[in-house]
Amino acid sequence: MHSTNDLSTRITQIPGQCGGRPCIRGMRIRVSDILEMLAENVTINEILDDFPDLELADIQACLVFAARRTDFTRLTA
Repeated sequence: MHSTNDLSTRITQIPGQCGGRPCIRGMRIRVSDILEMLAENVTINEILDDFPDLELADIQACLVFAARRTDFTRLTA
């Protein structure tokens, strides 16, 4: 089992690759593509079958990445 800090190292942003969008481990597999597949009810096993270079931890890293991007400080009056 990987910690969320370990998982976050799997997400890379390289200028000039995929328009600088977040990808998985320097590959041209964008985080957004994985998240969209999950949203369309593609199973994790189907994703792993379609992308043999991916590991379960890569998909978990995409979810952690998305969760952190939506964790905004909430201001109250």
